[in-house]
Amino acid sequence: MTPKKIGLKIRELRKRQGLRQDQLAGAAGVGLRFLIELEAGKETAQLGKTLAVLNALGCKIELADPGGDGS
Repeated sequence: MTPKKIGLKIRELRKRQGLRQDQLAGAAGVGLRFLIELEAGKETAQLGKTLAVLNALGCKIELADPGGDGS
């Protein structure tokens, strides 16, 4: 997963939910400029703010253990 792919997915989900960028930014408690840059794939986007946007979209994050044993 790359920052660009994450940004494109966020844009896709936002549009699917019928939200404008300013509406999603407000719901997530982040600035409009941040959201614009996040959707553009900015590599230095703050993780906490990115998670807030994903949470506002109703997304769940899953980290897979590379060992695959679930522990």
